[in-house]
Amino acid sequence: MLHTNKAAIDMDWHPLSDEEIRHFDDTGYLIVRNVLDSDTIDKLIEASDRLMVSDRRENRQHNSNNRYDSFRNCISIDDAFIPLLTQKTILPVVVQLLGAHLQLMTSHLIYKHPDPPDTPDTARAPGWHRDYGMATKTHGNKLPRILLKCAYYFTDLSEPNSGATLVAPGSNHLLERIPIPEGHTDPENALEPSLKPGDCLLFENRIFHAGGANLTDQTRKGVMFGYGYRWVMPMDYRTQEQNLLDKLSPLEQYLVGEPFKKTKEYHPGGGESPLASWCEQHGAPAVRPTY
Repeated sequence: MLHTNKAAIDMDWHPLSDEEIRHFDDTGYLIVRNVLDSDTIDKLIEASDRLMVSDRRENRQHNSNNRYDSFRNCISIDDAFIPLLTQKTILPVVVQLLGAHLQLMTSHLIYKHPDPPDTPDTARAPGWHRDYGMATKTHGNKLPRILLKCAYYFTDLSEPNSGATLVAPGSNHLLERIPIPEGHTDPENALEPSLKPGDCLLFENRIFHAGGANLTDQTRKGVMFGYGYRWVMPMDYRTQEQNLLDKLSPLEQYLVGEPFKKTKEYHPGGGESPLASWCEQHGAPAVRPTY
C-alpha cells in the first residue's frame, strides 16, 4: 500500500487571489512569473539540448521544414523533467483552478527554431486552434474545461515575434470558431505575452491560441505540462512504464494515473486523491465547477 497523504500536505501553498481566479475564468489564461530559477533552467536546457541533437525517433514530433522539433511524454525520457510534475508553485495553482482529481495529460518538450528572414510577422504555426482536438471533433464547440496547460519557457520571449504562444482572451467562452476579421491573421483581441525565462503561461483547452513567428536569431525553448481530469484520456500515453513509476513519489505516481491507494473495493469517484486533504487544509475546493 502507498504512503499517507504527506506528499500532498507538504506541497507549497501558493494562493491565488479572487482577482486571479476571476481573470482565468474570464479570459482562459494566466501568467505566473519567475517560476523556475536559473539553475533549474540551465539543467532543463542541458537535458533538452541533448535530446534535440540526438537521433532518437521514439516520442518525437517535428514538422517537415525542421523549424519545429519536439518530444512527447518527456518525463519518461529524461529525469530532468520529472520535478516539473509537482512544481512547487504551479501545481498548487493548477489544483486551485481544476480541483484535486487530476492526472498528467501531456509533458511536451518543444523547440521552435528561427523562421527564415523573409517570414512575415503574421506567420502562425500552428494556426489558431483549441487543444484536445478529439473532444472538439466528438462534441463540437460546446466543451467544458477539461485541460489546463502550463507552458514553462527557458528563453527570453519579452520582445515581439520571439515565437511565444499567442492567446485570444475570452475565447474560452465562444461556442463557434473564433472570428478573424477579413484580411487579418489574428482575432481582434489577440495577445502576444511578454515572457522572461522561468515564467509560466497557463491556458485552458477552450481558449484559442497559436504559435507566433520567431523572427529572432534564437531558438524558442520550453516545455508544456498539461493536466486534466482523471476521467479524460491522456494525450501522450495510456499507462506509464514501470521503470518510470519506480522513480516517482506517491503523489507523482497519482499524477500519472496510478491509484493513490491500491484496493479491491469500488470507489465511485475513481479512488482517493492525495490532493483532496491538501485542498481541505488550505480551504481550496477539491472539486471546482467549470465555467
